[in-house]
Amino acid sequence: MKTYMAKPAEVERKWYVIDASGQTLGRLASEVAAILRGKHKAIYTPHIDTGDYVIIINAEHIQLTGNKLMDKKYRYHTGYIGNLKEVDYKTLLERKPEKAIELAVQGMLPHNRLGRAMAKKLKVYRGSEHPHQAQKPEVRELRA
Repeated sequence: MKTYMAKPAEVERKWYVIDASGQTLGRLASEVAAILRGKHKAIYTPHIDTGDYVIIINAEHIQLTGNKLMDKKYRYHTGYIGNLKEVDYKTLLERKPEKAIELAVQGMLPHNRLGRAMAKKLKVYRGSEHPHQAQKPEVRELRA
């Protein structure tokens, strides 16, 4: 019996809406990363992007456990000499909660061209409104 290998033209993509309110950041990110990779499908192939599109709403209501709100840091470099900036997650979640979720999910995807293509299928919004009604997304409940 031969092993099935998905072809990029055969992949059917769905759109899912996930409500992030009350969810823990890491648990949400790991489930979203699996959906973006396509691991929930029977046709999953590691070297082909078989994943679906994910819309995350209510990003401002995401939660972190323990002392991570003050202890966890987001570091980035501006490109100028000596300009390594550091922001704690409390400030990051107040200013850009979308960025916190995107960073968590991207860290769980492959770090190559395929991972960057998968990350483009993630849409994160601060509030409960999103502009993707035309794609008829399905509401997806995450495991508790």
